[in-house]
Amino acid sequence: MINISGIHHVAIICSDYAISKRFYTEILGFEIISEVYRSERESYKLDLKVGDIQIELFSFPGTPLRVSRPEAQGLRHLAFSTENIELAISELAEYDIETEPIRIDEITGKRFTFFSDPDNLPLELYEK
Repeated sequence: MINISGIHHVAIICSDYAISKRFYTEILGFEIISEVYRSERESYKLDLKVGDIQIELFSFPGTPLRVSRPEAQGLRHLAFSTENIELAISELAEYDIETEPIRIDEITGKRFTFFSDPDNLPLELYEK
Protein backbone atom coordinates (compact mmCIF):
# COMPACT_ATOMS: atom_id res chain seq x y z
CA MET A 1 0.00 0.00 0.00
CA ILE A 2 1.26 3.48 -0.89
CA ASN A 3 1.74 5.88 2.02
CA ILE A 4 -0.60 8.76 1.11
CA SER A 5 -1.63 11.02 3.97
CA GLY A 6 -4.02 13.46 2.28
CA ILE A 7 -4.71 15.78 -0.62
CA HIS A 8 -2.04 18.45 -1.06
CA HIS A 9 -3.68 20.59 -3.73
CA VAL A 10 -6.13 20.79 -6.60
CA ALA A 11 -5.06 22.59 -9.79
CA ILE A 12 -7.46 24.65 -11.90
CA ILE A 13 -6.63 26.25 -15.26
CA CYS A 14 -8.77 29.29 -15.96
CA SER A 15 -9.50 31.21 -19.16
CA ASP A 16 -9.50 34.71 -17.63
CA TYR A 17 -7.14 35.09 -14.69
CA ALA A 18 -8.57 38.35 -13.32
CA ILE A 19 -12.15 37.06 -13.35
CA SER A 20 -11.23 33.73 -11.75
CA LYS A 21 -8.96 35.35 -9.16
CA ARG A 22 -11.82 37.64 -8.11
CA PHE A 23 -14.26 34.70 -8.02
CA TYR A 24 -12.10 32.48 -5.82
CA THR A 25 -10.77 35.23 -3.51
CA GLU A 26 -13.45 37.92 -3.26
CA ILE A 27 -16.59 35.84 -3.78
CA LEU A 28 -15.65 32.44 -2.31
CA GLY A 29 -13.23 34.04 0.18
CA PHE A 30 -10.23 31.77 -0.33
CA GLU A 31 -7.02 33.10 1.21
CA ILE A 32 -4.10 33.99 -1.08
CA ILE A 33 -0.94 32.12 -0.10
CA SER A 34 1.21 33.36 -3.00
CA GLU A 35 0.93 34.77 -6.50
CA VAL A 36 3.60 34.47 -9.17
CA TYR A 37 3.75 35.56 -12.80
CA ARG A 38 5.93 33.27 -14.92
CA SER A 39 6.84 35.32 -17.99
CA GLU A 40 8.46 32.39 -19.82
CA ARG A 41 5.08 30.60 -19.74
CA GLU A 42 2.89 33.73 -19.94
CA SER A 43 1.17 32.26 -16.90
CA TYR A 44 0.01 33.27 -13.46
CA LYS A 45 0.07 30.79 -10.60
CA LEU A 46 -2.09 31.73 -7.64
CA ASP A 47 -1.93 29.50 -4.55
CA LEU A 48 -5.11 29.66 -2.48
CA LYS A 49 -5.99 28.18 0.90
CA VAL A 50 -9.41 26.74 1.64
CA GLY A 51 -9.50 24.87 4.94
CA ASP A 52 -6.64 22.38 4.91
CA ILE A 53 -6.50 22.20 1.10
CA GLN A 54 -4.56 24.32 -1.36
CA ILE A 55 -5.91 25.29 -4.77
CA GLU A 56 -3.49 26.25 -7.52
CA LEU A 57 -5.13 28.61 -10.01
CA PHE A 58 -3.25 28.78 -13.32
CA SER A 59 -3.65 30.86 -16.44
CA PHE A 60 -2.16 29.58 -19.68
CA PRO A 61 -2.72 31.10 -23.11
CA GLY A 62 -4.75 29.11 -25.63
CA THR A 63 -6.00 26.28 -23.44
CA PRO A 64 -8.88 24.16 -24.79
CA LEU A 65 -12.33 24.32 -23.23
CA ARG A 66 -13.27 21.74 -20.60
CA VAL A 67 -16.39 19.66 -21.15
CA SER A 68 -18.58 20.11 -18.06
CA ARG A 69 -22.00 19.10 -19.35
CA PRO A 70 -22.90 16.50 -20.24
CA GLU A 71 -20.65 15.01 -17.61
CA ALA A 72 -17.54 13.47 -19.10
CA GLN A 73 -15.15 10.88 -17.72
CA GLY A 74 -12.49 12.12 -15.35
CA LEU A 75 -12.65 14.63 -12.52
CA ARG A 76 -16.32 15.31 -11.93
CA HIS A 77 -16.41 18.34 -9.63
CA LEU A 78 -14.93 19.98 -6.54
CA ALA A 79 -17.01 19.94 -3.36
CA PHE A 80 -16.67 22.51 -0.57
CA SER A 81 -18.05 22.16 2.97
CA THR A 82 -20.37 24.76 4.44
CA GLU A 83 -22.00 25.07 7.84
CA ASN A 84 -25.16 26.71 6.45
CA ILE A 85 -26.17 25.92 2.88
CA GLU A 86 -28.99 28.50 2.71
CA LEU A 87 -26.62 31.27 3.83
CA ALA A 88 -23.99 30.19 1.29
CA ILE A 89 -26.60 30.13 -1.48
CA SER A 90 -27.88 33.60 -0.56
CA GLU A 91 -24.31 34.95 -0.51
CA LEU A 92 -23.67 33.49 -3.99
CA ALA A 93 -26.95 35.04 -5.19
CA GLU A 94 -25.65 38.48 -4.14
CA TYR A 95 -23.05 38.02 -6.92
CA ASP A 96 -25.67 36.73 -9.40
CA ILE A 97 -24.29 33.21 -9.13
CA GLU A 98 -27.05 30.67 -9.65
CA THR A 99 -27.23 27.41 -7.75
CA GLU A 100 -29.21 24.30 -8.47
CA PRO A 101 -32.07 23.41 -6.11
CA ILE A 102 -30.91 21.90 -2.82
CA ARG A 103 -30.83 18.11 -2.90
CA ILE A 104 -30.52 15.54 -0.15
CA ASP A 105 -27.74 12.96 -0.30
CA GLU A 106 -29.70 9.71 -0.13
CA ILE A 107 -26.85 7.95 1.67
CA THR A 108 -25.81 10.53 4.30
CA GLY A 109 -29.00 12.62 4.53
CA LYS A 110 -26.89 15.78 4.09
CA ARG A 111 -27.96 18.68 1.89
CA PHE A 112 -25.99 19.84 -1.15
CA THR A 113 -26.20 21.98 -4.27
CA PHE A 114 -24.13 22.78 -7.33
CA PHE A 115 -22.96 26.01 -8.97
CA SER A 116 -20.26 26.88 -11.51
CA ASP A 117 -17.07 28.89 -11.55
CA PRO A 118 -16.40 31.45 -14.34
CA ASP A 119 -15.19 28.67 -16.66
CA ASN A 120 -18.23 26.49 -15.98
CA LEU A 121 -16.29 24.12 -13.70
CA PRO A 122 -18.94 22.41 -11.57
CA LEU A 123 -18.58 23.20 -7.87
CA GLU A 124 -20.58 21.68 -5.03
CA LEU A 125 -21.58 23.04 -1.63
CA TYR A 126 -22.07 20.22 0.88
CA GLU A 127 -23.55 21.02 4.27
CA LYS A 128 -21.69 19.60 7.27
